[in-house]
Parts: sequence; C-alpha cells; structure tokens
Amino acid sequence: MSSHPIPAVGAVIVRDDHILLIKRGSAPSYGKWSVPGGQVELGETMEAALKREVLEETGIDIKVIRIAGVYDLIVRSDKSIDYHYVIIEFLAEALSDKIKAGSDALECRWVPLGEITKLDVTPTVMNCL
Repeated sequence: MSSHPIPAVGAVIVRDDHILLIKRGSAPSYGKWSVPGGQVELGETMEAALKREVLEETGIDIKVIRIAGVYDLIVRSDKSIDYHYVIIEFLAEALSDKIKAGSDALECRWVPLGEITKLDVTPTVMNCL
C-alpha cells in the first residue's frame, strides 16, 4: 500500500464499433474487464507508459491521440485505503488488430460497444465511453 495516490494510464482504443479490453490479471480489479494500462514508472512519461503497458498486455503498438479523461480509483477495505490510483485515460489508435494477452492480462479481445454491459467491467470503462 502506498501513502499517496499512484499515477496510472489507460488506453481507450476503438475500432469498427469495438473497444479493446483486457481481463485484469492482478489487483486491483483482478478478473474484471478494463482498458489496457497500468502504473507510470519513475522517469517515464505518460505516453511512454501507455505505449509500454498496451504492448505488454495486448502485443500491439499504438498511436496516442489525446487525453480522454482523468479518474480516481480508490479501493477501501474496513477503515483503510488499499489502493488510490489517479488514472489518465487516453484515446489511442491501434496500429494492428492482431492482439495477444500478455503479462498482467488474463485475456484480451475486441468487444462490440453494445456488449460492454454484459461484461464485468471496471468503473473506469463506463466512465470513458
């Protein structure tokens, strides 16, 4: 647990009425569907972190377009805060459609926008649409 909020990034990648989602393989939100992304490492720009995380989790390169939104993810248990991420979501373009889950992702797929509500998604997925 950190004593301060942790900066993180996420990529909103939409193609042909489908959004690229990953099934998270680590806490927080283990097993939930989310946009690809993760923590910004010390000395890393947000854009570099976004490109690294998307490549690690889906196997594709992206072109970053613009900021789509900024959200807090605060996970509490009992009387403490387990996690507090400040997530900067970016609109991005996939440079390939051939995806393969890796590192922190249990699975990844192109999900039709109309089917998102059928999945167990993180709150930030609904915020960024």
